[in-house]
Amino acid sequence: MTVIDPDTQATNWVAEDGDDDAEEMPLSLRLSIADTLTLGNATCGFMAVYFTTTGILIPHLSGDESGMARNSAATAVILMLCAAVFDLFDGLVARKLRSSPMGAELDNLSDLISFGLAPAYFVLVYGMVASDAHERVAAVGAIVVLLAVVLRLARFSCVTVKDGTFQGMPSPFGALTVVSIVLLELPFEATLLAVVGTAWLMVSRVEYPKPRGILAVAMLGWIVSAMGMLAAWAFDAPGGQLLLQMGCALQIVMAATIPLFATARRVNTFRDNRRESREARTAQVP
Repeated sequence: MTVIDPDTQATNWVAEDGDDDAEEMPLSLRLSIADTLTLGNATCGFMAVYFTTTGILIPHLSGDESGMARNSAATAVILMLCAAVFDLFDGLVARKLRSSPMGAELDNLSDLISFGLAPAYFVLVYGMVASDAHERVAAVGAIVVLLAVVLRLARFSCVTVKDGTFQGMPSPFGALTVVSIVLLELPFEATLLAVVGTAWLMVSRVEYPKPRGILAVAMLGWIVSAMGMLAAWAFDAPGGQLLLQMGCALQIVMAATIPLFATARRVNTFRDNRRESREARTAQVP
């Protein structure tokens, strides 16, 4: 007969349970440094929605012309730029250090808030406060932007592309392009067409380079410069309006130029492959 000491058995059970918890808890609940940066991304996106509501929409609905709209619009866009910085660095940190198993999911959810909801809401509010805008049509444009980001993030999780490239315009770049179009104060029809065109680029198959190395440094420099332009515009500094228009125009030009370069590169690659194939067949002929 085997005698089991109840105290020893209870101790073993507690030890086994403790071992299981020690093995499972860090994998499921512990946040890495990269995850913390990702949560900063989500926080910036939410606060961008907050400033768009309290500083632009509510004063407009209440008839308050205290000048809050310009400062709040600049703050909302600066927060989206900060979200882009967090998004840039969480990927770099995740590659250098270890990320938690839920890092990819956190990144997608945060990107949806900062680069999907926030710019779409910005377009919606623009349709409500701009004198020449049509609210319902602007709402359709905002929905198109939001759905484009949803589809782009879902495809990013399912489709494997070659290393070093994105398929479709990255959502941070797309969000900044959308708000640049709105801030440029073009006629409503042109603004809506440009916004929808940007949404299409986000779900297209055009290849965009990933921000690594020199490109990441250049992107960070551009974001910091854009923050400076927005601050100058918000505080009505001399030439602030011109700086804002130049920055927005440059952002739109970059958004339109990159697909052209990508298409030209694809065409050249196709021609080179055809020429090499033709030369190979000619060489095989006796």
